[in-house]
Amino acid sequence: MAKNRFNPTETTPKEQLLKKIRKALLLKRDNPFPQLEEVPVYPPLSETPEISFAIQLQAAAGKFVFCEDELQLIEQLLAIAEVHQLRKMYVWEPDLQRLLGKYGFPFYSSDTGFADAEAGISNCEALIARSGSIIVSNATSAGRRLSIYPKIHIVIARSKQIVTDLNEGFQLLKQKYHSQLPSMVSVITGPSSMADIEKKSAMGVQGPKELYVLLLD
Repeated sequence: MAKNRFNPTETTPKEQLLKKIRKALLLKRDNPFPQLEEVPVYPPLSETPEISFAIQLQAAAGKFVFCEDELQLIEQLLAIAEVHQLRKMYVWEPDLQRLLGKYGFPFYSSDTGFADAEAGISNCEALIARSGSIIVSNATSAGRRLSIYPKIHIVIARSKQIVTDLNEGFQLLKQKYHSQLPSMVSVITGPSSMADIEKKSAMGVQGPKELYVLLLD
């Protein structure tokens, strides 16, 4: 009869590797790079944050407009409406409603007839200078629908909302909301585009066809 040569003290290479991993996890080691998150990943911007954002936004097929004051902002909105022949422009955030209402700018304040919306005007959380991106969240009255459903999305932002990169953008969110962070945060870079069909670029397939950022100084 053949002898059973199984030795319970012997382990396979796989078991030996798992033991080493478990042992390593149990050992408490100091972080060899405690300042890693504070080290900048990218070199400094070559331009001011405003100029860098404008360049990157336009490179992503977005449109940037600098407004010196509220009156110029209204004039630019009217120009956009005239160029695209817009009639159904939706604004759901109370502060923007007050701003536009002060100058008699026409807009829809509810979601009545939203299926036919031509443009959505909203605030944002931050502008990312390095990529020309826009951070939006569902913490505002505009929610998500206003930034993705109408064929034109118009963002009204302030100079103080421009940050260098995404890390600073999320820090801005933490400072604003503290522990009550929004459940949905999106990063928008240019209007909606895709090139899945015959590798031909198509705009506005899954979101706005046009993206404007009006920066109010």
